[in-house]
Amino acid sequence: MGGKHQLESSSNGSKNNPHAPLPVVPVKRSKLINSSSSRIETGTPLGQRAASPYTLYPPIDSDGLSWPSKGARARLDQTPEEAKAREGRIADAVKVILQELGEDVDREGLLETPERYARAMLYFTKGYEDNIRDVLKVFEEDHDEMVIVRDIEIFSLCEHHLVPFFGKVHIGYIPNKRVLGLSKLARLAEMYSRRFQVQERLTKQIAMALLEFLKPRGVAVVIEATHMCMVSRGVQKTGSSTTTSCMLGCFRDHQKTREEFLTLLSRKQ
Repeated sequence: MGGKHQLESSSNGSKNNPHAPLPVVPVKRSKLINSSSSRIETGTPLGQRAASPYTLYPPIDSDGLSWPSKGARARLDQTPEEAKAREGRIADAVKVILQELGEDVDREGLLETPERYARAMLYFTKGYEDNIRDVLKVFEEDHDEMVIVRDIEIFSLCEHHLVPFFGKVHIGYIPNKRVLGLSKLARLAEMYSRRFQVQERLTKQIAMALLEFLKPRGVAVVIEATHMCMVSRGVQKTGSSTTTSCMLGCFRDHQKTREEFLTLLSRKQ
């Protein structure tokens, strides 16, 4: 990912430290799931593995933290021949779309467009092929102050219109004797953004993944993004942007902790 990542640490004293050890109040993840989940059919149960909060499809990552997508898991295990065949099927479908739009797929400018588009879409959605256990690496560290990495650039595809949305994600957490390498936060954002998404769900997925994998005292995620479906169609407002947030653990339960995070984000670069 490109972009400038900045590390911030708070320096509150221990006497009135709002970050003193606090129990993480369990969050009912059903409340955090986008309402579109009600339209997803239930698939094959996962046997002895704990059921994913996002339905019972086989997850893309081993912890069941990815949004389920039928057939996407096959991309993890496909052979080079199967990958080539998949690319060919996508290209054939693109040819049909171009023809139905009234274009001549045999003219020079479009001769290789279906194949190029197929490769591009497979790259844009490469997050389906990532596994959270490969993306994140945890270090034992006796650090209990707030950590923020901001201005992580993201690029994703709106699942409603299949057009891009892009922007920046800011991630903060308060460790509980376990920390991540700072680059891993950017990789986590990349993994979830390189899928068909809605911004609200993307925000929650990043936060929930950190909460479950790292077990911190709290997690905060804010995303600011521009949606091409608003810029180039519909309301056509070129200056509009969308901000979403997800606060978990002590960020949700303690106003001072939440305010400190938002204050640090508002500082000028």
